[in-house]
Amino acid sequence: MNITVLAVGTKMPRWVDEAVNEYAKRFGRDVDYVLKEIKPEKRGAGVNAAQGMAAEEKRILDALPAGALVVALDERGKAPTSVDLAAYLQSWRQNGEHVCFLIGGADGMTDALKSRAALLLRLSSLTLPHGMVRVLLTEQLYRAVSILNNHPYHRE
Repeated sequence: MNITVLAVGTKMPRWVDEAVNEYAKRFGRDVDYVLKEIKPEKRGAGVNAAQGMAAEEKRILDALPAGALVVALDERGKAPTSVDLAAYLQSWRQNGEHVCFLIGGADGMTDALKSRAALLLRLSSLTLPHGMVRVLLTEQLYRAVSILNNHPYHRE
């Protein structure tokens, strides 16, 4: 299965990169996992939030893998359990989908970009720092794959 994460933001703290890389390598041959950083638009000097999100939207669309099923992370999205996320992955894998998760910038993402998503997903009702979202998403994707593979990582 191919999973791509497009995340607005660069130059994350070392612990973020280390944690994401640790979970990513645990996927093994089951998942081709790629995290691509999208350059954020600088705010100020005449660039407001809407203009910034529009510029980031263009960069995201340019980086979006052709034909990918889009899942946008959004605070108003569905909040699945780990088992629910595993069921989504199972369905996408059976349909041969290349799944692309979108993590917006500091101001979020445009409504037009969210409307392209097959699913709006919420990781938490809390506001989380972008680096933490990368780690949490990657860990939950690994957990979902481990559930599908009957690996003992997930316990209920």
